Amino acid sequence: MPISSDRSAFKRNRPAFGRDRSTLQRDRSTLQRDRSALQRDRAASGGSRAVSGRDRAASRRAEALGMLAGVALDAVLADPRRGHPVALFGRAAAALERRVYGDARPDGVLYTVLCVGPAALLGLAVTRVENPVARGALSAVATWSVLGGTTLGREGVAMAELLEADDLTAARRRLSHLCGRDPSLLQTPGLARATVESIAENTSDAVVAPLFWGAVAGVPGLLAYRAINTLDAMVGHHSSRYERFGWASARLDDLANFVPARITGVLTALGAPLAGGSVRRAAAVLRKDGHRHPSPNAGRCEAAFAGALDVTLGGINVYGDRVEHRPEMGDGPKPSVKDIRRSVRLARAVGLAAAGLAVLAALRGPRR
Repeated sequence: MPISSDRSAFKRNRPAFGRDRSTLQRDRSTLQRDRSALQRDRAASGGSRAVSGRDRAASRRAEALGMLAGVALDAVLADPRRGHPVALFGRAAAALERRVYGDARPDGVLYTVLCVGPAALLGLAVTRVENPVARGALSAVATWSVLGGTTLGREGVAMAELLEADDLTAARRRLSHLCGRDPSLLQTPGLARATVESIAENTSDAVVAPLFWGAVAGVPGLLAYRAINTLDAMVGHHSSRYERFGWASARLDDLANFVPARITGVLTALGAPLAGGSVRRAAAVLRKDGHRHPSPNAGRCEAAFAGALDVTLGGINVYGDRVEHRPEMGDGPKPSVKDIRRSVRLARAVGLAAAGLAVLAALRGPRR
C-alpha cells in the first residue's frame, strides 16, 4: 500500500483512537470513583465495628457496676420479709410441682426445665436492653434478688446471741432459718456445729456461686443459678417423694456449684487469718478432708471453714426420720458458741472477696 494511503488511513482512524482514549479515561475515572467508594465503605465498616465494640464495652460496664450496686443493696436491705423475688419463684415452682409431679426422673427433668428455663429467658431479655443506665439498674436488682449473704450473717449472729443467752428453745426454733436438721434433741454444741456448717455451705450457695455465674453469664447466669439452687432446696433431697423426682434438680445444682464451691474453699483458706486462723492449716484441711463429704461441693466449703477456725465439723445429723453419718473434717475441737461469730466474720470476708473478683471478671470478661 502506498505511503499516502497509509497516511490517509491513519488520519481516518485517528478520531477512533481519540474516542478510545476518551473511553479509557472515563473508565479510569469510574475505577477511581469505585475505589474511593470502597475506601469509604471500609472506613464506615470500621467505624461501625468500633461503635459496636464501644457499645459492648458500655453494656459490660453497666452490668458489672450493676452487680456491684446489687451487692451494696444486699448489704443494706438484706432479704425483705415479704415479696422477695425468690419467694415468689418458690411459690410458682411449688404450684407447678403439684401439676407435673410424678415419681420418676423424666418428670423431674421436665419440672426442672420448666422452672429454670423461664428464669434464664428473663435474664436474656435484660441483655437486650440497650440503655446502659436501665441495664445497670436491672443488673443491680437481679444481683440483690439472688444474694443472701447479709441475711446469712444476720441469722448466724442471731443464733450466737440466743446461745450466749442460753435460750435453747428459741435457738432450736431459729435453726430452721439456716438448715433442715431436726433441732429438737440438739444441745448447745450441736446447735453451734449446725450453725457453723450451714454458714460454711451457704457462703458458697448464697454468695460466691451467684456472683460467679453473674460474672460468667451476666443476668441470665444470676437468675438461672438462683432458680437451680432454689429447686435443689425444694426437691433435691433424699426422701420417698423426691428421690427420683428431685434427681435432676439435685444433679444440676451439683454441676452449677462445682466451681464456686472450690473457689469458696480457696478464698476461705486465704481469709483464715481474719478469723484468727492459719492459711496453711486451712489449706491442709481442705486438701485432706474436702472430698470426704457426701456432697461433691459442700465438703470443700466445710473443710476449709473447719481448718480456718481450727475446729472439727461433721458427725451425726438428723433430718426428720432420716439419720446421716457425716465424716468428720478438721483436727480441732467441736465448734463452740464463740466460733459462730468467727464463722460469720470469715463468711463476710469471703463474700467481699468474691464480689470484688466477680466485678473485675465481669468488666474484663467475654463480650456478649
